[in-house]
Amino acid sequence: MINFEPMTADPVPLRQAFACFPSGVTSVGAVVDGAPVGMAASSFTSVSLDPPLVSVCFQNSSTTWPRLREHGRLGISVLAEGHDEICRAISSRSPDRFEDIEWDVSPGGGLFVHDAAAWLDVVFDSEVPAGDHTIALLSIDGLQINSDTAPLVFHGSRFRRLATL
Repeated sequence: MINFEPMTADPVPLRQAFACFPSGVTSVGAVVDGAPVGMAASSFTSVSLDPPLVSVCFQNSSTTWPRLREHGRLGISVLAEGHDEICRAISSRSPDRFEDIEWDVSPGGGLFVHDAAAWLDVVFDSEVPAGDHTIALLSIDGLQINSDTAPLVFHGSRFRRLATL
């Protein structure tokens, strides 16, 4: 029999449980009013092949997500192994998150980090409230894949590498 710890107001055990699940890390961004705007998100997942949809979760307290949502067309870069510092920069609260990062912009204004494992050109579709986060559904209009590039993996509150077996 498994004995469970009851849920309490202390978020630490829940964070530790969530950290047991490895995830990739993405950059979600756009060029808004001529400047790069974006954030890192590890809560990215595929949703549907038909229609092509992905989802990303954002904290309700985010000041970046409303700006991206309003822009509508976004770039998702699946960050690659070795993008640790890029992820830290994009995750920061600095207004110059993209200052030392090489990136490109799509004709629609989506921002894409160089040398990513994959890029998705997406359009905001809808939102679903989910506790202290919002789940954003994004419709995929185009993509590019670097299949020889390993993704950045976040597990146990640190970056890791995939091993080939």
